[in-house]
Amino acid sequence: MYETSGNLVNSWYAAGLSSGFKEGKPVKVRIFEVPIVCWRKNDGSIAAILDRCNHRNVPLSDGQIVDQCIVCPYHGWVYNGEGQCVQIPSEGPHVERIPTKKVEGFPVKERYGLVWIWMGRSTPPFKDPFPMPVMAEKKWNHYYMVTHFENNVTDLVENFMDVPHTIFVHKGWFRDRKQIRITADVERTSDSVLVTYDQSNDAIGFSSWLINPKNLPMKHTDNFYMPNNTRVDYIYGAEERGFIITSTCTPVAPFSTMVYTLITYKFGWLTPIAKLGLNSYTRKVISQDVWIMKKHGDNVREFGYQDYRSTQADTMHLYIENLRKASEEQKSPPPPLKKEIEFWV
Repeated sequence: MYETSGNLVNSWYAAGLSSGFKEGKPVKVRIFEVPIVCWRKNDGSIAAILDRCNHRNVPLSDGQIVDQCIVCPYHGWVYNGEGQCVQIPSEGPHVERIPTKKVEGFPVKERYGLVWIWMGRSTPPFKDPFPMPVMAEKKWNHYYMVTHFENNVTDLVENFMDVPHTIFVHKGWFRDRKQIRITADVERTSDSVLVTYDQSNDAIGFSSWLINPKNLPMKHTDNFYMPNNTRVDYIYGAEERGFIITSTCTPVAPFSTMVYTLITYKFGWLTPIAKLGLNSYTRKVISQDVWIMKKHGDNVREFGYQDYRSTQADTMHLYIENLRKASEEQKSPPPPLKKEIEFWV
């Protein structure tokens, strides 16, 4: 998968929540089918190397952390955080016998409550990973959900931005069918797809009694950022209240993806206690997407290929597919484009 993904690999991918990386405990992750072992060192930094001992290729993740190094469980070869073997028990004091070849390492950054690994073939850029909008400085609250989906990144990010499916998959939870006409501007840039809806009087799920009791006008935007990130904003009034769903997708295998979803919210005086009910609500909604995306993925695999027909409501899907396909094929992105669409929900 890694070798066939082209420039899609040239990005930071979430390996897990920061809280899941404890000092002295190996953590195995898989990104683009590449097994990686991570561990937190005494100074708080995180090491990430290929999960394979150079000696007999046993997974290092089954070993132990000793003095900030990882020890292979088979013959006890010891590797530091850069992947260099620093000790071989069977060779006694002869350090000159240690092979110089390192286990491949991966750059790591810890940002926004997540641990990120650079999967690119080149040196990582100076910019940080995708900015997950924690927004603590603006008195918003937030929490993460970590979800495994049995489907691919492209179809998942399209699902996360898709409005028409909500009246069927999330009926009674997120939106009900009312045959309301919705117009939207869909813009494709060199590295994003930006959707702005003209639906200031719309309501989502619990919004009428929790998010928007004052019936403030709503601004709804759905944005995709290459190669694997989505951000859905529901902002009420002059940011008096709001609800933001941000997801970053990490491909594990062709039909296996870990999704790290940040829920950011501001509900006035209810903000400090809203998580009690909001967590259950958002988990229910995402479980419905897990179900439908498994059905979708299973059927694509059963037939062996995708054979889609699209309408105007799928414009954002086509734009996302254009961008990801160009990157996968290591081609220049398609030209910028903007289109006004209409559909009914």
